[in-house]
Amino acid sequence: MYIRIRKIQIIGVFAFLVGLFVLLSCTKDDKLSVTEEEETPFVFRQPAFFPKAVESAIDPKTGLPSNPLTKAGVELGRRLFYDPLLSANKQVSCASCHHQNKGFSDGVAITTAGVSGKPLERHSPTLINLAWTDKGFFWDGGSTNLESQAFGPLTHADEMGMYLPVLVERLRSDATYVTLFQKAFGELPSEHRTAMALSQFQRILISADAPYDLYRRGEKPEALSPEQLRGLNLVRQKCSSCHAGELFTDNRFHNNGIDNDFGDGSHEGIYWGRYRITYNPLDLGAFKTPTLRNVMVSAPYMHNGRFNTIDEVLHHYRFGIKDTPVTATALYQNNNQVGILMTDQEVEEIKAFLHALTDEKFLNNRDFSNPFK
Repeated sequence: MYIRIRKIQIIGVFAFLVGLFVLLSCTKDDKLSVTEEEETPFVFRQPAFFPKAVESAIDPKTGLPSNPLTKAGVELGRRLFYDPLLSANKQVSCASCHHQNKGFSDGVAITTAGVSGKPLERHSPTLINLAWTDKGFFWDGGSTNLESQAFGPLTHADEMGMYLPVLVERLRSDATYVTLFQKAFGELPSEHRTAMALSQFQRILISADAPYDLYRRGEKPEALSPEQLRGLNLVRQKCSSCHAGELFTDNRFHNNGIDNDFGDGSHEGIYWGRYRITYNPLDLGAFKTPTLRNVMVSAPYMHNGRFNTIDEVLHHYRFGIKDTPVTATALYQNNNQVGILMTDQEVEEIKAFLHALTDEKFLNNRDFSNPFK
């Protein structure tokens, strides 16, 4: 009896040691593969004539960007962006309000697509060339970087309504996500790694292949028609004080004269614009300049989506700007009177050029599309 039990014990110990050896061997191999995945850089595209892209914040310990792009990180971010698992009711994803074929806007003035079903207070902005945003995110610049920006929609009660500890629990219960987070960051899912992955994906949403770009780079000199060339010159003359350079935005905040009453301080001052952040009276009613890239597919317009068409926008700048103490000085182009002088023909030429900023390659790039389809 003693001998039989002893044999069983020896066999058990031997089996345990063999199992432990196999486990350690697998762990070692897995760790190596994770490290390789984690450190495989994503080749970031820096388009010709664009300014230098803004990198993630510098890590004081290493002196390097704190969230460098990697292939595994970008792919994880793409999956998270399209996954409704990130919302309280598991029905709303980032992509619910940011559709690729609309320049990652949503085509409605004020969405009700969030978990509460209530209308939001602002229009869903486009997500285009965010890697060059250097003055803050959201319509009022309330977030200083892409990583922190992600927590806004994730936790907002009317958007994705997510309680972050629950999000982490869900992701750690999903074997696929555990693997993907290990590949991207070498650790289990967490709220801050989720934000980092989402920001990596959003940094690669680069639009730089519209007909205008082909013309600008000399790849297709005939890409712009004579009418579009005239429109380009008009945009540079009349609009470039805000829609500047190759990005067609200065990434700053301006009061463009669509309101003259800023007394509504409800919803934590969300209607105050940039003033909500700076408390500088000159920032009352100032909102972020959106890019003109893909503008013809991203209607409606303005921070509250009040203009349904580009014709309405141009009409506003010609005839509808409200003269207030905080209206942007660049809008006084009519002998120091408010308004931008444009003839009907010039309006048509400007619109023709804006079509040349539609980047079909960006709008249909499968690297940006839903990985679940």
